[in-house]
Amino acid sequence: MRIVSLLPSATEIICAIGLRDQLVGVSHECDYPASVSELPKVTRTIIPDDVSSGQIDALVREQVRTQQALYRLDVPLVRSLEPDLIVTQALCNVCAVSKHDVDQALCSLANRAQVINLEPTCLGDVFDCIGRVAAAAGCESDGATCVDRLKTRVQAVADRSQNIRRQPAVMLLEWIDPPFSAGHWNPELVALAGGRPVIGAAGERSQSVDWDRVVQADPDVIFIACCGFDVRRTLDDLPRLQSYPHWRTLRCVRAGRVYVVDGSAYFNRPGPRLVDSLEILSHTLHPEVHPRDGGLPEASRVLPIAGRADG
Repeated sequence: MRIVSLLPSATEIICAIGLRDQLVGVSHECDYPASVSELPKVTRTIIPDDVSSGQIDALVREQVRTQQALYRLDVPLVRSLEPDLIVTQALCNVCAVSKHDVDQALCSLANRAQVINLEPTCLGDVFDCIGRVAAAAGCESDGATCVDRLKTRVQAVADRSQNIRRQPAVMLLEWIDPPFSAGHWNPELVALAGGRPVIGAAGERSQSVDWDRVVQADPDVIFIACCGFDVRRTLDDLPRLQSYPHWRTLRCVRAGRVYVVDGSAYFNRPGPRLVDSLEILSHTLHPEVHPRDGGLPEASRVLPIAGRADG
């Protein structure tokens, strides 16, 4: 089977169930596992590399308003790859190429490829997506094995969290300018890790949030996982966050419990590494309860006075 993946989480799912050798094309954002970087890139973005977070937000809002996609699909390249299976998504209007572009590519193929749209909104949906991709590729048992391993790790975190008496109020930010609270599966991860999610709601879309609402919630912990940004790029935006009114008065800032994580690799990709995200989060919130997996990065703590990260 020849498979084309149009989003990073799908690429990670495909590789996790042992189908890396059947991948023939990926999106420009697919970067894990590292070996996929050598594959043809069938998409590109219209977002320039040198724009600020505020400018990115404005561009995204304009594209959504005009129902235009932020990504472009290289239809001739897809045609030349002759895929049997195309994996894409319809969950977020700005996270993948448009349905129109996919349909156009399908019409140009000599043989009609099967298309799978992944639309997870919670952790259970992500596990279902793994099963769907495995079924489409004819390797259901490999998919089931992968899901079983992931569920075992999730259950281990959940079991340990049952012994936690004090659950800190946690806000997970997926964007800084403007502030966005992380929705979908992320509040679920917070709860599993032994925290109380604030503002963001499990199963609902991420949403722009008025900063006054954050101040009123006064969370014990803020986790910053900017969608599409690694830690270094996120740290570039920290001065903007620290300029918001009453930043220094927040309980989490005074306690030094503001953390930055790689929001491109973790928390925003609904694939196998959401379980990695859970383990990073749980160890950060309760290191005395949840041991650190040495293979995973630690969250970078933002120092309360200097406003810099120590990680």
